[in-house]
Amino acid sequence: VQLQAYGGGLVQAGGSLRLSCTPSGRILSRNAMGWFRRAPGKEREFVGVINWSDGSTVYANSVKGRFTIFRDDAKNTLYPQMINLKPEDTAIYYCAAAISGGTFDAGYWGQGTLVTVSS
Repeated sequence: VQLQAYGGGLVQAGGSLRLSCTPSGRILSRNAMGWFRRAPGKEREFVGVINWSDGSTVYANSVKGRFTIFRDDAKNTLYPQMINLKPEDTAIYYCAAAISGGTFDAGYWGQGTLVTVSS
């Protein structure tokens, strides 16, 4: 299963953007889905996660209050709504799925979509 992330682009600081993530096929035993990002020259970092059973969410401190992760089951799509974007949010954003009680690293990933926030 491949995860298709899209919706990135160029936005001014203070602006908003909504990314989307759609799986290419059915994901069995899905425990959670999350968003990660990799800024230029930096390591990949956690952005947020949604528990697939109860819908609870957890966010990195750097995005808390500005990013909201939610899902649309009818469209089989995962979103982060991002507001009040900052230049430091510039990164390639990846969605991932954790399955069968395992970690995200052991699950499914997408190719990423680039978000650039200009100051």
